[in-house]
Amino acid sequence: MRLLLARWAGPLAVKAAVFITVMCCALAALLGVLVHVSVTDQTVGNARDLALSRLSDATRAYEAGDTLLPNAGVDPEGLPDSLRALALSGRRGTVVSTHRGRPTMWAAGPVQGHRALAVEIDYSQQSGTIAGLDTSILWSSALAIGATVLVGVFAVSRVTRRLHATARVARRISAGDLDARVDDPRTKDPVRPQDEVAAVAAALDSMAASLQGKLLSEQRFTADVAHELRTPLTGLHAAAELLPPGRPTELVRDRVAALRTLTEDLLEISRLDSGRERLEADAEGLGALAERVVRASGTETEVRVVRDALVETDRRRLERVLGNLVANAHKHGAAPVLLTVHGPVVTVRDHGGGYPEYLVAHGPQRFRTEGGAKGHGLGLTIAVGQAEVLGARLSFRNAVDGGAVATLILPVASQPR
Repeated sequence: MRLLLARWAGPLAVKAAVFITVMCCALAALLGVLVHVSVTDQTVGNARDLALSRLSDATRAYEAGDTLLPNAGVDPEGLPDSLRALALSGRRGTVVSTHRGRPTMWAAGPVQGHRALAVEIDYSQQSGTIAGLDTSILWSSALAIGATVLVGVFAVSRVTRRLHATARVARRISAGDLDARVDDPRTKDPVRPQDEVAAVAAALDSMAASLQGKLLSEQRFTADVAHELRTPLTGLHAAAELLPPGRPTELVRDRVAALRTLTEDLLEISRLDSGRERLEADAEGLGALAERVVRASGTETEVRVVRDALVETDRRRLERVLGNLVANAHKHGAAPVLLTVHGPVVTVRDHGGGYPEYLVAHGPQRFRTEGGAKGHGLGLTIAVGQAEVLGARLSFRNAVDGGAVATLILPVASQPR
């Protein structure tokens, strides 16, 4: 059914077309019935008056003993029984029936001897007039309905096309394209009247501009803070190295190292947010790369290569993603931690309490904590950003039997011919 509809068609357009069609049909039927009833009443009334007039002439001729006209007679053959009974009861009346294969208007009245005097008039012309009128009403109604539906659908399609364009821009904004705008020309010309769709488009553009401004301001603030922290942290690190050995010195060095790592993470997120990161892709064996990442992490992580694959990727960025996933599994999950390579799909699973519900539903959010938990820091946020640069898809879920599962799907390298 969808293939039969135009590209702009949607529930609103279909509903509008159905509504217009139904209303046009109802209006055409009402007008057709009124015209039919009016013309039929007038035509039948004229024929009835003529028949009763001839019946009066025939009655006077019969009572005077004169010869009756050819279309008049006493108890003639073909007189409808209902009209005959009416005449025998002492009243006059008319009725239309078919006589000798033709429509006939009968008029009958009582005469002496308890008999019925009747006249017949050819009703073919009047019947044809009514039939032709009904046909004309049907054809004119069909043409009027068709023209009205076409005009109505055209008018509705203009609105639906603008609504679809606004919806597409909204989806682009939700996907992260903050430069997307509707740019409805009606919103730029103050003299031109604005309808509701233009108001929605203007509100969406205003919201996108405001959101973009706030995010850019936030990104600049994060980048500036991280950049400004590097200089004092470098001096603090150098000063910590000069402290005498001991437990206090170890604590100071550990906190300085953690602060330097946090600062570097903030700078990396700022670069990812700016969208200026460039991919340096090359063909890499996924199994060997995963084993190198685990060895470099210094953690007890089992690597299981079900099926190796050659992937087109940036080795440094992929190592960063896998390293963050492994580090997060050990820091926030529980052993055993398993890294599995199955073709271009890499999964990292731990056996801890699993990811928070908000993370599974909406992805990692910076520094967010929930229910007294420690939160997941910036590691997963960086992993998601680097995965987007790689053209990969990173998703998070909780295993049925417990534990968190991160799944990374990488693009496969094109095979040389």
